[in-house]
Amino acid sequence: MVNELTGKVAIVTGGASGIGAGIVEKFVAEGARVVIADVERDRGEDLAAAMGADAVFRLTDVSDPDQVGALVAGAVETFGGLDVMVNNAGVSSRMHRSFFDDDLADFQRVMAVNVLGVMAGTRDAARQMATTGGGSIINMSSIGGIQAGGGVMTYRASKAAVIMFTKSAAIELAQYEVRVNAIAPGNIPTPLLKTTTSEKSAEELARFEHAIREQMRADRPLKREGTTADIAEAALYLASDRARYVTGTVLPVDGGTVAGKVMRPRSEKKD
Repeated sequence: MVNELTGKVAIVTGGASGIGAGIVEKFVAEGARVVIADVERDRGEDLAAAMGADAVFRLTDVSDPDQVGALVAGAVETFGGLDVMVNNAGVSSRMHRSFFDDDLADFQRVMAVNVLGVMAGTRDAARQMATTGGGSIINMSSIGGIQAGGGVMTYRASKAAVIMFTKSAAIELAQYEVRVNAIAPGNIPTPLLKTTTSEKSAEELARFEHAIREQMRADRPLKREGTTADIAEAALYLASDRARYVTGTVLPVDGGTVAGKVMRPRSEKKD
């Protein structure tokens, strides 16, 4: 199918880079007009310019609900409505050698961006959508919010909160034909992983990231690498009319990581 989003207006927060940029590019290619919201002005403006007249950039810090409200109002003013809201903006917490060493100094910022930003974006988008017959809201969680594990505890907690909030909002907003779903990416190469570490040299950071990626590959049943385009395809589905009967779901896009333990091929098993 082509041009699945023709005539629709979308907002993508955290849209200047990584997964967000991939979603912006996919949505524009499918006919949508998109507002790119981010704190990275240069990247956001460059992406909007590359997308042409169907995209604009708006400097937005989603941890401030007033800015989120202004973002939604600006999208309506610029493009005449709002049909799709992708609450993608997110930050990671710092990874520590042990939870005992975690001073929780980044708790407020992580929760403000990853949870408050999603809640404000959902609320304000739904207020608008409820007046025009409905729409689709897509919240970005993570397999870290589904699957327990050590490290980045605040990040995991924030993404788990996004899942419960998404399901709860889906129930309440269904009466307005507003669908609310979540995507849980896993093992997607983006700059986010680099932000989990304390100050390291470039060489140390490269070794750290390589080790983490290798562990992710070992834990993933599908051996092909995931990409931002894979997440964008999932977002397109949830934004489109193909998903008109889908709400309150969490879609892992992770190569099967949360499905279960990797099984070794028979040729590798001992007799």
